[in-house]
Amino acid sequence: MFGRDMPDKAPQNPAAVDAPPTVGGGRGAAYVYEAPVRLWHWVNAAAILVLGVTGYLIGTGTPAMPGEASGNFLFGYIRFTHFSAGYVLGVGFLLRIYWALMGNPHAMQIFCVPLWRSCFWREVYDEMRWYAFLAVEPDRRVGHNRLAQLAMFFMFTQTITFMIVTGFALYGQGAGRDSWQYRLFGWVFAIWPNSQDVHTWHHLGLWVVVTFALVHIYAVIREDIMSERSISSMISGQRQFRD
Repeated sequence: MFGRDMPDKAPQNPAAVDAPPTVGGGRGAAYVYEAPVRLWHWVNAAAILVLGVTGYLIGTGTPAMPGEASGNFLFGYIRFTHFSAGYVLGVGFLLRIYWALMGNPHAMQIFCVPLWRSCFWREVYDEMRWYAFLAVEPDRRVGHNRLAQLAMFFMFTQTITFMIVTGFALYGQGAGRDSWQYRLFGWVFAIWPNSQDVHTWHHLGLWVVVTFALVHIYAVIREDIMSERSISSMISGQRQFRD
C-alpha cells in the first residue's frame, strides 16, 4: 500500500498520467501497459491456468490407472507440472514487483490502493453502479478504474502472495527441513501446525483465484464493448477510449 499513487480526480493538465487522453476534442488512446507488464500478464495467466487444473487434480485425485503402479506415473507428471508452473508464477511475481518500482506509475496500481481516501470509495461506488447497469459511465481513467484496482489488490495480489507462500511451504515440507523452501517458508507451519490445514487453505485459495478470473474476464469483455478497448490494450499496450 506504499508507493506511487494515482490522482483522485482527472487533472486539468492533459499530460497528467491518469487523465483520459484527448484526440481532436474526443477521447483517444494512451500508452499504459509497458512490454514487461504485458509479457508478465500472459505468462502469469498461463501459469495460473496450469496451476488451477493440476491443483484441482491433486486435490480431488485422478481416475484409477490400469496395470502395475510401477508402470504409471500420471500423478507424478501432474505434480511436476504443478511445481514447475508454481516456480514460473513465483519468479514472475517477484519480477512484477520489481517492475512496479521501475516502470511507469500504472505498473504500481495493483500494489498501491489508497484505501484511506474517501474519494476512492466514492469512485468504487460509482463503478459498481456502472457495472450493475444502474448508472451512466463514470469518468474514465487511463489506468485501472478504482473498482478494478480494489479487486486486483485483494483478490489477486494478496491471494497470489498467499498461494506462493503456502505452496512453497508445502513443497518445502516434502523437500525436507534442509531445503531452502522450508527454511524460507517453513514458518507457515507455526501458524498451522497440521499440514492438512495448509493444504485446505491452499486449495480454497484456488477458488478465490478462479472467481477473480471469471469476474476479470467478464469486466474486460464488458468494458471492451461499452467503454474502452481493454482486451487489445494487453497486446499493444495502448488503451483506446471510445468517443
